[in-house]
Amino acid sequence: MADSAADRSADDKPTGGFAWSNMFVHPDDDPRSEGGFDDERTVLVEYLRDQRLTLQLKCADLDAEQLARRAVPPSTMSLIGLVRHMAEVERGWFRRTMAGEDAPRIYRTEADPDEDFNGAVADPDVIAEAWRTWRAEVEFAERLVDATPDLGTTGTMGDGETISLRELLVHMIEEYARHNGHADLLRELIDGRVGQ
Repeated sequence: MADSAADRSADDKPTGGFAWSNMFVHPDDDPRSEGGFDDERTVLVEYLRDQRLTLQLKCADLDAEQLARRAVPPSTMSLIGLVRHMAEVERGWFRRTMAGEDAPRIYRTEADPDEDFNGAVADPDVIAEAWRTWRAEVEFAERLVDATPDLGTTGTMGDGETISLRELLVHMIEEYARHNGHADLLRELIDGRVGQ
């Protein structure tokens, strides 16, 4: 069902009503699952996969300026900032905590602990690097999870506390879900696309 001209503002952004035309993808083309998983591992892995795909969908078909567009002052949040932030989160939990790697931070420094957002500028090279980094961290995480048969396997956090892979996967689903809510609002500000 397409929205009517009455449902659109002067700049052709959807202003109300429900229509698949202003959603991210038509349900028939949505790459995310519809749930229905039977075992714990599959539930956790597939829901995290869906959250990662959601972030990609919310950033789809945008140029560098749009991806780097800030929310509302004084926020430094942007869609590409979220990608950079999630690359850092993936790296911290899966490389440092679960794999025990000495993996330095990518976007955070002592001088600028918010570099993931502050450095998210409308430069095509910055955008491309952010996506490469995020994809590399997701691929590492997926390989680690696939190679770890026991969800009770623990990793050690920076404070010396331990966390199980099970709890980490739940935490990552929560982390993406929270930031995908931010991405919903950012995307709607950019071009009016909503939902999903």
